[in-house]
Amino acid sequence: MTGSTRSILHVDMDAFYASVEQRDNPELRGKPLVVGGAANRGVVAAASYEAREFGIRSAMPMRDAYRRCPGLLRVRPRMSHYRDVSRRVFDVFRGVTPLVEGLSLDEAFLDITASVALLGSPVQIARTIKQRILDATRLTASVGVAENKLVAKIASDLDKPDGLTVLYPADYERRLDPLPVSVIPGVGKKTLERLDGAGIETVRDLRLADDSVLRPVFGRFWQKTRQRAAGVDDRPVVPGRDEKSISTEETYDTDLDAREDMERELLRLAERTAARLRKANLAAGTVQIKIRQSDFSTVTRQRRANPPANGTDRLYEIARRLLRDWLAGNPGARIRLLGVGGSDLAPAAQRDLFGFGDGSDDAPIDRTVDAIRDRFGTDALGRARTLDKERD
Repeated sequence: MTGSTRSILHVDMDAFYASVEQRDNPELRGKPLVVGGAANRGVVAAASYEAREFGIRSAMPMRDAYRRCPGLLRVRPRMSHYRDVSRRVFDVFRGVTPLVEGLSLDEAFLDITASVALLGSPVQIARTIKQRILDATRLTASVGVAENKLVAKIASDLDKPDGLTVLYPADYERRLDPLPVSVIPGVGKKTLERLDGAGIETVRDLRLADDSVLRPVFGRFWQKTRQRAAGVDDRPVVPGRDEKSISTEETYDTDLDAREDMERELLRLAERTAARLRKANLAAGTVQIKIRQSDFSTVTRQRRANPPANGTDRLYEIARRLLRDWLAGNPGARIRLLGVGGSDLAPAAQRDLFGFGDGSDDAPIDRTVDAIRDRFGTDALGRARTLDKERD
């Protein structure tokens, strides 16, 4: 690489949720494992590499996963725990460069162009990041090194798990051309069918295809798609994207049809969302609920919180009112999914500047629960109302 080119990394944790569970529980190691919700009605959030050998992938219905692997093990997601691990991973990233663009809890783009002079070559920096992640979390990551985001992301997928792949322009024809065209962003299932009908199966096929073939498939984006097939991408790494909302939802094995069960679950969800808000030192100016019925129809309802809230009782009060108003117009409803979220987020400390502080938020009980869970885990303590029904 020359001094005028960029150095971009795409770092992707290996089977993140499943790897965390296998790290924490030795009995799960080396076994086909999925992280997901309801055994019969949920979807796979993550699959271990052992489970992937059976063709199990994220977003697959849990029922299909069990069909592929009858001996499959399943654990419920522990999102707050994964977020804690993710923070340590991102601390590693920010120790190398401030230009970190998070894509999810387990992957990010890093622009290390300005770090090379201080920390060594891009490959040396990639190795340092992998080792620091391993030291901090006992988890592995795969890294792609390239001159742009597109190629770096493709590269990180070429050698997993625990891989490190470098792709520079001189490598493109040899390494990118044979890959399936599905590695190009924007090429989904329906587009793949159309490309297959036109005889386009590889990146090389796409790169060399006639304009008359690409225009009908990609419309006004046909030229940009060809550029992507040639490894061209000038998008910058955009750091510091603020979180716009925080929410928690759950799908249930059995439909909820009694209001007391719905409200108990709503309290559980409000408690988890409020804890996440406090952890981020944020307060929600709007509280939402999400309701999915047994026929899969989905609605959301929201209401302003004045002042902005991050206390469990306040979030639950608003969410319960929203639920009761909706139930009044939908008697006999059966609910398969509930969610509670907060949006219009602002730093929680700002509330005091305007004289807020009525005691409804950040109550002593919330602070005590947060402290206990930080020390002993999220399952260490729960409100009695959320524990009066056995859950799998």
